[in-house]
This record gives sequence, C-alpha cells and structure tokens, in this order.
Amino acid sequence: MIARAVLERDVVILACAISAGIHGALVPSKLEEGNAATGGFAASAVLLGALAVALTRSSQPLLVAAAATVFLGLLVSYALAITTGVPLLHPHPEPVDGLAVFTKAVELVGLLAAVALLARTHPVTTQTKGLTS
Repeated sequence: MIARAVLERDVVILACAISAGIHGALVPSKLEEGNAATGGFAASAVLLGALAVALTRSSQPLLVAAAATVFLGLLVSYALAITTGVPLLHPHPEPVDGLAVFTKAVELVGLLAAVALLARTHPVTTQTKGLTS
C-alpha cells in the first residue's frame, strides 16, 4: 500500500502537470487577448511545470506550499475572471467553459492534497509547552 503522504505528493505533482499542460496549450489562443493574458498563461505553465519537476525530486514543505499558493492564486483569478473580470488582464467577465471548469477542479484537488500534505508535515498541536497556570 502506498503511504498517504506519497499519494498526496503524487496528486500535487499530477495536478501541477495537468494544469501546466492546459495553460501552456492555451497560450496561442490568448495572443488575441493581449500580452498580459498571454504572459499570465505562459508564466502559469512554466511555474506549474517547474513545480511538478521539483516535487518529483523533493517534497520539501516550501515546494508544497508554493504549489498550494499557485493553485489558490489560479482559482481566485478564475473566480474573478468569470465574475468581475481582472483589471489589465481581462477587464470584462468571461464565460464559463468546460475546459476551465475541468482545470479548476484539478487545481482544487491539487490544493487540497497540498494542504493535507503540509498538515501532515507540520501538524497543529493544541498543547502549549512551558506555560504554567
């Protein structure tokens, strides 16, 4: 049986890789929306790809936290993009599409796995050391 931490790390890696591939594939279609949107998608693809590779070599908490932060940023960005728009990048709300929903579902699963892995690495304890009543 695979250890839970290994499975969580693998889910984070897979989510990074899938999201990187989708963002990278969408870069050419974003060219018509302008340099900011194109740059955002390209940067996301490169960052997620780098995190996928780095996490295959090491599951340091800093890398896991970076992946969680990127996933959270992408999820929040998309929520803004479909509700209010994103100033400079995409000022008007965009319609919801199936590929975007799939991508956000993958990123949400990756975020949840990263948070679980971080919680396993640094559990929160309720005990306080060194305090007297």
